[in-house]
Parts: sequence; C-alpha cells; structure tokens
Amino acid sequence: MLTLDQIRAFVAVAEELHFGRAADRLSMTQPPLSRHIQKLERVVGVTLLERDNRRVVLTDAGRAFLEDARRMLSLVDTAGDRARRIASGAAGTVRLGFTAVSAISMLGPLLRRLSEQLPEIDVILHERVTAGQVDGLLRGELDLGLARPPFDIASLDSRVVFREPLCAVVPLGHPLADLDRPLTPDDFDGLPVISYNPVQSRYFHELTVRFLTNAHPRIEQQVHQILTAALLVAAGRGVALAPASARSLGIDGITFCDLVQGGDPVDAEDAATGEPVELHVIWAATSTNPALWRVLELLPDLEAKR
Repeated sequence: MLTLDQIRAFVAVAEELHFGRAADRLSMTQPPLSRHIQKLERVVGVTLLERDNRRVVLTDAGRAFLEDARRMLSLVDTAGDRARRIASGAAGTVRLGFTAVSAISMLGPLLRRLSEQLPEIDVILHERVTAGQVDGLLRGELDLGLARPPFDIASLDSRVVFREPLCAVVPLGHPLADLDRPLTPDDFDGLPVISYNPVQSRYFHELTVRFLTNAHPRIEQQVHQILTAALLVAAGRGVALAPASARSLGIDGITFCDLVQGGDPVDAEDAATGEPVELHVIWAATSTNPALWRVLELLPDLEAKR
C-alpha cells in the first residue's frame, strides 16, 4: 500500500536527483529514505529511479509518476483546509427551494450576494410551491426555502425577508382598469375571480378570501400558481389578486391595480405598511448543515439593501 511518507520521499528525490539533498530536505537520514523508495517501487511494480554511486535519474515511468505524486500531495495539503471550511460553513452545498414569484422578488439578490460573499457554497435550486418546500425540508431534501406562511413552527424556523402589497390583476380594457383610484372589495361584487387552491396555495387563498369577505364575486377557478392565475386573467377568464412583484412576470394583456387595505391585516405592522404579502425563508430547526447558517447570516444585510 502506498503511504504519504513514500510519496513525499519520492518527490523529494525526483526533484533533487540526489539522495543526500533529499534527505536533508526531509530532515531524515539516507537509509530510511532509500527504504521508502524501495517499498514504493515494489508497490507500484516498476523502477521509478535509476541510481548508482554517481547519479540519480528518473525513468520514463518515474517522470509520469512524479506528476501524479505532486497532485496527490497537493490534494492532501488542501483537503484539510477544505474540510475546515466546510465545517465552518464557508464552503459546502445549500439546496434552495423557491416559487416562481419569490424568484422575482428575492432569489436574484440572494444568489448575487452568495456569489460575492460565499463563492465556495454551491446552491442547488428546486422550484416548488410552498407545500412542496415544506415537505422537502421535513424529508431532508432541501436546506432552505423561499415560501409563504403558515408553517409548522414546531418543525421549521422562519424569518420574514420581504413584504409587498396585494394587487388586482385585470385584463386590459376591463372597467376596473379605468377606475382612477385603489379598488375596494365592493368593486369585485359579481365579477368572475380566479382564486387559489385552499390546500396547495393556502396563503394566497386566504388573502383573497380575506380581501373579498364582504363582496360577492363568482369564483371561476382555483389554481396553484400566481403565474397560472395571471395567464387565466390574460385569457379573459376573470380577475385575480396577486403580490405586486407579479408585475415583473411581463404577461401581455393584463394590468395591475392598487387595492385599498381590506379585511383584517395580518398583524399591526402590516396594517401600518399596507403590505400584507409576506415572503419567508424557512428551514428545518434541526438542520446540521454549517453552510445553511452562513447563508442565514447574510439575510439581514440583504434585507437592509432592498
């Protein structure tokens, strides 16, 4: 079996082409150095060095083996440093879940900051609705998610990273688009509304229901994704509510209208800001991934720069 002592001995002799100088370089005497070379050649099965009393010469096999030996020593020298960096979270892998609209508001800034501050952390992206992210975190398939509440606070930790207003999505030319004011719940009375699945898209389902509590719209469809709702609006199937960041989806045939603060706010802060739509980062409370904690340390600074 090859040993690191044998590899280091061979590299020293191959570079010095002199057993005495190589022994001095390694702070050892010549007899054990010679034994290292002899054992190495027996293991490899070829002669690596031609030597006599006057000179030492590398064989063709020795020259080829020297290249690999240098790579092996370099890997050994850097392996410990990499292991320490991974243990500290400065390097490693984070598996990140996100939704299409969360990608608009937060994913780009987060990835840019990671590239700048933690370039040795690899981010593997998984597009999933919130329910799929929660399931992935609990199963150990994801490390971090960009998702919407509510969450199982017994198993997951979360932090708000972005707030924005709720808007109406209406077809171009629709009477609501011509109103020169924020829309109220009464403006939706009797209108066909594209809503959200109460299980897979519970958060936006509840925001829609809350805003339209005192109105009497016709729920035409219940979808899972904001993008799908906006596309159905563009197809003339109704109107919908969506976060303001959905404006960046760039879908033709729709426009966005501001809303008055309707229904009960999520909390007092939302009532004051008028921005009831929250985006959270979520992670398993029991995670042992050091890179995750380094990513979380960047978030307050990222929020401050938004």
